[in-house]
Amino acid sequence: MKPEELAAARDRVIPDVAAPGLGVLFCGINPGLMSAATGHHFARPGNRFWPVLHLSGFTPRQLAPSEQGELPAYGLGITNVVARATARADELSDEEFREGGRLLVARVERLRPRWLAVVGITAYRTAFDDRRATIGPQTRTIGTTRIWALPNPSGLNAHWTARTMAEEFARLRVSAQMPDLTGS
Repeated sequence: MKPEELAAARDRVIPDVAAPGLGVLFCGINPGLMSAATGHHFARPGNRFWPVLHLSGFTPRQLAPSEQGELPAYGLGITNVVARATARADELSDEEFREGGRLLVARVERLRPRWLAVVGITAYRTAFDDRRATIGPQTRTIGTTRIWALPNPSGLNAHWTARTMAEEFARLRVSAQMPDLTGS
């Protein structure tokens, strides 16, 4: 993709992949420029979301970002804390995260997934004003929806490998009582 195409995607909003009553609604921080330019969540080639989703058993094979529309058939969806696209998450203000958190709560109340899985502990801490949150299930709920904070799948998050991320995603899958679709 050409640099000018990416630059033109700044501040775009891409639609959620969601439906009422999902098992897990994954929530990214905000769309990157590649995602905004393509209209597909987690579209940057170095992002590990799609491989980890498969390795953890949520999908029967590794989906490409362009296949995101298949997720609801597996009881899954994707949204973001902040809707507007940026080159880096650090371009977002704390107020944008807090407002995004308020809007996210309303979205979750409407869609009522069993679990909201926020991929990015810092985004979760800021959006929900919970500085002590750690990776894993949270005590906070949104109505009957439970919340799980997951590691950020960005290739920049070197603290987590694809394998260790997949283990954490799999813990969520088991808690959400969703089948292992890899057949393992």
